[in-house]
Amino acid sequence: MTILTPGTATLATWRRVYDGAPLRLDRQADAKIAASAAVIDAILAKGAPVYGINTGFGKLAQVQIPADQLTALQQKIVISHAAGVGAPLDKATTRLMMALKLASLGHGVSGVRLETVRLLEAMLAADIVPLIPAQGSVGASGDLAPLAHMACAMIGLGDVHGGRSAAQALSEAGLMPLQLGPKEGLALLNGTQFSSANALAGLFAAQALFQTALVTGALSTDGARGTDAPFDPRIHAVRGHAGQIVVADTLRALLAGSAIRESHRGADDPRVQDPYCLRCQPQVMGAALDVLTQAAQTLLIEANGVSDNPLIFADTGEALSGGNFHAEPVAFAADMIALAVCEIGNIAERRIAMLVDPALSGLPAFLTPAPGLNSGFMIPQVTAAALVSENKQMAHPASVDSIPTSANQEDHVSMAAHGARRLCPMTENAMQVIAIEALAAAQACDFHAPLHTSPALEAAKAVLRAQVPTLAEDRLMAPDMAAAFELVKAGALAAATGLALPGVA
Repeated sequence: MTILTPGTATLATWRRVYDGAPLRLDRQADAKIAASAAVIDAILAKGAPVYGINTGFGKLAQVQIPADQLTALQQKIVISHAAGVGAPLDKATTRLMMALKLASLGHGVSGVRLETVRLLEAMLAADIVPLIPAQGSVGASGDLAPLAHMACAMIGLGDVHGGRSAAQALSEAGLMPLQLGPKEGLALLNGTQFSSANALAGLFAAQALFQTALVTGALSTDGARGTDAPFDPRIHAVRGHAGQIVVADTLRALLAGSAIRESHRGADDPRVQDPYCLRCQPQVMGAALDVLTQAAQTLLIEANGVSDNPLIFADTGEALSGGNFHAEPVAFAADMIALAVCEIGNIAERRIAMLVDPALSGLPAFLTPAPGLNSGFMIPQVTAAALVSENKQMAHPASVDSIPTSANQEDHVSMAAHGARRLCPMTENAMQVIAIEALAAAQACDFHAPLHTSPALEAAKAVLRAQVPTLAEDRLMAPDMAAAFELVKAGALAAATGLALPGVA
């Protein structure tokens, strides 16, 4: 059981939640939640208009709502805002979104009742995960449409994963649909949890991508009979970037003990310098690591914070309206991850292109023993080029865009939602490129037999070869690429090295 203590969860905690770990809110949060709900009762007793509690929303904030219509007000905001479109968000990311909302409510500044928090907790425990259309949020005033679809399930409307209606799923679990109290509909709808969940999912995928790309990059270096001299720690120490230093250290560790490397060490090697795709791996991958680490820090703060509005402060009895729902930090973090993922794929594709070019690699053309009759890795490299081109288009920053909404009341928005939602497809594209590189680099190393690469890389290569044999002559490449992709996605090649590879701190 993962206990979510508001404000203190680690990235590892959120990763466990994303992977499906059971969870509940720390019971120490109950007192603050109850105190916040009591403030709502006190505000209503005074009768003065307070945004989100007894007024309309957005441009309609000036309309005060009579006390006997406050339940209907909250019901209507949920129903009216459930206006998403497109394919449903995947179950794991939706579950993470629900957990992020649970932790946010657990801070006790949202004005919801304990029973509301308990229902969200119970739905997670019973695997009642709403079907949420993935499109329709601009990432300000919260992820309104996606979170409204989540809230709909809590009141017994809409559908959930598993082919059931929300009402049926709640009934089968012995749960009653929620009757929303004042402020509760708005508290559920306001927040950046959809954008944050998608960004965290993208971050977790980027971490796996990064680690395996270090392995395939090192294997390509040996396959091309490249030098490890550019990974000398003195080079990186004088520049000082932390990620660059870590990546150089890792590449040296991955190549340690390679007989292929030893075979061309010395004055008899006529090459003076390797191409940038080999030589500058620490600089490129190190920069990507630094960017991913910074994005991770931003997302962790966001995951542990509160992005509701208005916020209820029990110590003073105040309801304060602000703009924590604006997802600009998430948008920037998502854009940073997208840039890193794009560059990881870009430099990997250049290594593939280098390996298949006999003028650069010194190996048979397209890595086939009989070029001409066989095309070898000619078209897998083309596929890699197509994928990195797609990623270049998707890497355009989402955060630089804005479009006014809600009759210009919400006149600047973050676009964090689709900025984050693109990360997993981008990472899958890059993983396909890394899978192709793994096949090409292993094939290149096979040409150096009986010499072996390093023990760490041989272990990774053995995992690959258990699924995909050496390419002796042309065969269907798509199944080989698919098998390699599954290994990359699972992190199997990185794990096989036995080394502690850097990812995201």
